Amino acid sequence: MEQEVIRLKNATFYAYHGVLSNEQISGGKFEVDVDLYGDYSRAAQTDKLRDTVNYEEVFRSIEDLVTGKRYYLIESLGVHIAEKIIEKFTLVNKVVVRVRKHHPQIGGVVDFVEFETEKARGS
Repeated sequence: MEQEVIRLKNATFYAYHGVLSNEQISGGKFEVDVDLYGDYSRAAQTDKLRDTVNYEEVFRSIEDLVTGKRYYLIESLGVHIAEKIIEKFTLVNKVVVRVRKHHPQIGGVVDFVEFETEKARGS
């Protein structure tokens, strides 16, 4: 089986995640990257959307999770995204998800904090 990857980079959302109450009130910028590992050789041969992962649907699934519920931790958000992708998109046999929270309130200057998780089908 071939192992290829489709990547979505910097899917950007305004959302209300965080432990602090003012983070959940004022919100902030979040970015998500996903690496979708699978065998896409059939799609390369047929040039048909039905033979690959529709990344517009992947984006919408991510958007639903990022904007549909408030999480205290980006760790929890990232794991939920990975689980949903593996559950919903059967061609994906492994996913790597990165969630970035910009300008976290940590008492210092930081561009962003990033969490990364990996989930494989059957694990």
